[in-house]
This record gives sequence, C-alpha cells and structure tokens, in this order.
Amino acid sequence: MALAKALLPEFEHEMATLRRVLERIPAGRMDYRPHPKSFTLGDLANHLATIPGWTISTMTETELDFGLPETQARQPKPSTTTEGLLRTLDAGVEGALKALDGASDEDFHVVWTLKNQGQVLFAMPRIAVYRGFVMNHLIHHRAQVAVYLRLLDVPVPSIYGPSADEG
Repeated sequence: MALAKALLPEFEHEMATLRRVLERIPAGRMDYRPHPKSFTLGDLANHLATIPGWTISTMTETELDFGLPETQARQPKPSTTTEGLLRTLDAGVEGALKALDGASDEDFHVVWTLKNQGQVLFAMPRIAVYRGFVMNHLIHHRAQVAVYLRLLDVPVPSIYGPSADEG
C-alpha cells in the first residue's frame, strides 16, 4: 500500500475529532487564558485550525521560511468566531487531502526544510515533518484545547475513547 493511502484514514479520523473539539469552543471566551504563560483560547484555537493546512506546503514545497513577509501574508486571518475557525480548518483539510492523495512514496522521502529569515531550524524527510510537525503538533494542541474546555465547564467530546461528557 502506498504511504499516502496508508496515512489518509488516520488523517481523516484526526480531522473529524479536531472538528468536534473546535465546534465546542465558546466564541465569547476567546480571551480565556488558564495561566499568564498560556495562550489565550482564541490564539490556541486559531493556531490549531491552521495546522492541517501545513500539510499542503509540506507536501508541495521543499522549504518554508516563516519569517518572510510573503509567507506571513499567506497565513489565514485569525478568527474571533467558532464558524471562522471551522472555515479555516475546512480549507486546510481540503487542501491537505489533495496534497496527500497526490503524493507518491518518493515524495515522502524528499527533505523539507523549515527556516526563519533564512536560518535553518530543521531539515527532515517529508514523512517525518508530516508526522511530527503536523500531526503530532496538532494532537498536542488539540489536547490543550480539551483542557481549556474542561476548565470552562464546556462538555469535552470523545477523542480516543469516552470523555467524562460523552460515552
């Protein structure tokens, strides 16, 4: 089985779970911050909603320099609404599915580089970038949002099994 075909079921499952978490975010609490060192809920949710879209540049380019003005200009505008977060998510997921579906096994072995204003932060095969920088990163922040939801007394959806709010 091709790598892309093997990865797609996991991607689709994680995106459906991510959507359920983002749907629960109360728009009126985007400024919530559980600790002074923590992201606000709005900042964290906006960051989380953009991560699936990172798959597009990972699979279609060989590097990304996030310190360049043209890269920053391509970033989705932060949303202050749950609906806006879901639009950002859906656009990223749609593009990511196309990028993954069109990828050959060889594409996953191409080295991809992340830079900041020309300085190399890391360079790894795309498969490692996709798994670590995209998927694991997304799962980490999704868990943070689930904790924020719990602290706000918002029902937490089932993620990998039942939550205290959903069987």
